[in-house]
Amino acid sequence: MESEQRTRRVFLGQTVAGAAALAAQTPASTSVLPTTAGYVKRPGAEIYYETTGTGPAIVFAHGLGGNHLSWWQQVPYFVKRYTCVTFAHRGFAPSRLESGGPDPALFADDLAALIDHLKLSDVRLVAQSMGGWTCLDYALRHPGRVRALVMASTSGAADLNTLDQPGRERVENWVSANRDAQASLRRRNIHPAAGERMAREQPSMHFLYREIDRLSSAFDKEALRAKLVAARTTPVSALKQLRMPVLFISGNEDVVFPPPAAVALAAAIPGAKLERVPKSGHSVYFERPDTFNRLLTAFV
Repeated sequence: MESEQRTRRVFLGQTVAGAAALAAQTPASTSVLPTTAGYVKRPGAEIYYETTGTGPAIVFAHGLGGNHLSWWQQVPYFVKRYTCVTFAHRGFAPSRLESGGPDPALFADDLAALIDHLKLSDVRLVAQSMGGWTCLDYALRHPGRVRALVMASTSGAADLNTLDQPGRERVENWVSANRDAQASLRRRNIHPAAGERMAREQPSMHFLYREIDRLSSAFDKEALRAKLVAARTTPVSALKQLRMPVLFISGNEDVVFPPPAAVALAAAIPGAKLERVPKSGHSVYFERPDTFNRLLTAFV
């Protein structure tokens, strides 16, 4: 089984790398920037990372269904103007975990160690879903080192119960209306974070999303999800301390993260911006990369 998983990881890594190369294909006279890969040693874990490009740094933090490969449509796009840093959270292949399951309480410290290892003076953080716990915590702890923060389909560790009453009620209404949505998709073998539209309109992309998700199957993801929910202890009022530009991106058809939460959080943070993307589910970066990349370009 371990040999099969290793073969799958190598094969899919090569497949996605090839897809990214095709997506970024340029005339033969144009050179391709090299990628540097490595591991950062952390207590109980080794964090895998890749860097590509030169210039100011953008660090991409993936969600529960991803790893560093998830950003294959972003890295080729931004690589000519930025140093693009992707990594796999502890426990997510090819990062290594000595024992047990991933603890989200350590994610921000892992990110800090990675940024220190790469000697990055300041960074632009792009967080997808679970990556929001990592990046929001880091931004609150090290505000002077974050040039910009993008929260895509995520509230991170913000406690949505501490939203103002109108915002809280809109989130509660959404949760009630979508209570069975994820289970309904799973019964039809559709990954909730990919969504029904992606499965219908872009079946190859849906397949790729599921395959990347399956690379990290050595631990209980539902147990990690429960830890993430329990870690939502940061009052929304604390987010007012954020002084860097903050952008929330939300797919209008998301059934995992409540779009009304993005609206309320953007309103709670001075100067924060909100972009809602039509005909998109939880993974805007994956499903609508052209739109996602354009929004990031205008923001960072």
